Amino acid sequence: MWDMEEGLSIASSRPLGCTIRAVAADTKLLVAGGTDGFIHCWKAVESLKHLFDLKGVEKQNKEFRLWEHEGPITSLALDLTRIYSGSWDMTVRVWDRSSLKCTQVLRHGDWVWSLVPHDTTVVSTSGSDVFLWQTNTGTLLNVIQNGHVGNTYALARSCTGDFLFTGGEDGAIHMFEIISGSDESSVVQVATWIPHSGAVYSLAFEFPWLVSASSDGKLALIDFRKLLRASKRTLGKRVSRDNDIDQRNIEPPQRMLHGFGCNLFSVGIGADRIVCGGEEGVVRIWNFSEALEIEQRARALRGIRLENRMRRRRLQIEMNNKGGRTDQCSVAAKKKTVNGDRNSVWHSKRSISSKVKT
Repeated sequence: MWDMEEGLSIASSRPLGCTIRAVAADTKLLVAGGTDGFIHCWKAVESLKHLFDLKGVEKQNKEFRLWEHEGPITSLALDLTRIYSGSWDMTVRVWDRSSLKCTQVLRHGDWVWSLVPHDTTVVSTSGSDVFLWQTNTGTLLNVIQNGHVGNTYALARSCTGDFLFTGGEDGAIHMFEIISGSDESSVVQVATWIPHSGAVYSLAFEFPWLVSASSDGKLALIDFRKLLRASKRTLGKRVSRDNDIDQRNIEPPQRMLHGFGCNLFSVGIGADRIVCGGEEGVVRIWNFSEALEIEQRARALRGIRLENRMRRRRLQIEMNNKGGRTDQCSVAAKKKTVNGDRNSVWHSKRSISSKVKT
């Protein structure tokens, strides 16, 4: 556990005996899952400033484990009443937080890479497919087959649960709308774009920003509002059921954060911070409090550049017009000069002839 402001370690647990692949927490519970297939849990201690006694020295019965998975834990999530765990044993298990019993087992045909719950549904990825489940009954509501070329590694969901984001081995990010019906839920692809040259391993969403971490060592930061405007322009006010997506109407990523080593495995966003970690063994924290101000300044600079460009264009047009009138005046002057010479010659000849006559 780290202090994000100071960058100092607050506490660390004893070795758990395996590689930890997933962590999730709220104000009541902290869970961690590893390659040995267990979920290690810490209950919050209200008297502690940082809630969780990772060292296990304050109180007893605040630390326990859940065993039922037969493979490494790859993903964990929490809501108010449940714990969700995904594993390479090709299952997603739903646990009741009060009784600590497994209430549902959602079976897949391949390794489970990621999951994200919302209300009474949970979305999971297995292989290249994406599954939408009813949590209470374990009913499969919908399947997005071959969502990516290769494995679908990452998931994120909007705060309302209406929009789903997927990231995969092909470096692409897809945006779907989940339309809930009385009997079934339909999933419609709204947008797609490819901000990365490597696999997308992690996604995080906090309105209005979607951030992705990739094996190419970069973070992509996308403004969700611009994606919504683009999708509405493309598909109308209500999302169509046509799956043909015009990528030219999709806004590119608004920010690309560099300076990492390769293989960024995890990213999170919240409290005006972006936190990411990867293969280099370093956790980086980005201050995100001024992002909107930076965006407004960038927009103002773009407006100033556009205005200067238009002003230069108008000046160029005016100069060209003045140059055209100058040429016309010079031609007229030349014509007048020629006519004047002819008249003078004619007058001189007339005077000579009159002298001759005299």
